[in-house]
Amino acid sequence: MVRLVALIISIVLQIAAASIALGFMKLTKYRLSWILLSSAFVFMAVRKLIQFFEFFRGTPSYEWQMLDEWIGVLVSFMIIVGVILIREIFYSLKKAEIDRQRTERKVLNAIINTEENERRRFANDLHDGLGPILSTIKMSLSSLAPRINDPSGTTILNNTSHLINEAIFTIKEVSDNLSPHVLTNFGLASAINAFTTKINQTKAVEVDFKSNMQNTRIEKDKEVVLYRAACELINNAIRHSGASRIEIELNKHEKFITLHFYDNGRGFETSSLGREDNKGLGLSNIQTRVKTVEGVFVLESTPGKGTSALIKMVE
Repeated sequence: MVRLVALIISIVLQIAAASIALGFMKLTKYRLSWILLSSAFVFMAVRKLIQFFEFFRGTPSYEWQMLDEWIGVLVSFMIIVGVILIREIFYSLKKAEIDRQRTERKVLNAIINTEENERRRFANDLHDGLGPILSTIKMSLSSLAPRINDPSGTTILNNTSHLINEAIFTIKEVSDNLSPHVLTNFGLASAINAFTTKINQTKAVEVDFKSNMQNTRIEKDKEVVLYRAACELINNAIRHSGASRIEIELNKHEKFITLHFYDNGRGFETSSLGREDNKGLGLSNIQTRVKTVEGVFVLESTPGKGTSALIKMVE
């Protein structure tokens, strides 16, 4: 009785497996490997049906036993050949995944390049368009100064000239932040050094920057990604961590470029990054940018122990 129950359960399961396998055949575009494996499931169910009928016959016949054995040989052959050929499906899936990732990187690269081009265009418009106008106004005010004898008028003129100087300086600074000419002309190390120097001048935080890439240039896209990442990490430390010291190391190794970042701020739970109120940190933006150049971004932070980050990419 126990054997009969086991046979019935086995038959039901193998028929179900065969039906499911046959149902997937269209999805595999009728590849030979899946046809063989599906047929093997079908013949396995047939073997169990033969065993079921033999159970009720009582005395198994030689012919049915031989049929059962040869079906077993056929099933084994189908499984072996199917498993060998099914590698093609896995290779196709792997290729499709690689193509998807490559396409995704191309799209992200296009978005980032468009963003950088717009930054550059806007920076040039500010510098070359509004800058000369303010400079002309300043020259006009300077030529007007000798003609004003009223002390109050002179004071107003001086204040106006001072405000124009502030506006010219602000435009230059905004333009440089949008598209730093130092990065374009002198490279990544010089650009990060210039940025950290500005931060140190504010006395808001002490930034220690070290690099062995002072005279080294790498691909433009990678320079932009590393520069934007360094700026974003520094801004985050100033705005959110309450850090008093930041350390940055930019180094070129044999085949890799690494950017190490550390601040002694209050730190945070990295598990909280997925929450809506933490999406403004810009860390996902860094992750996306680094991904476009096939780099790796690792962030570690513990409450009360500061934050460290590592960006690594092939030169």
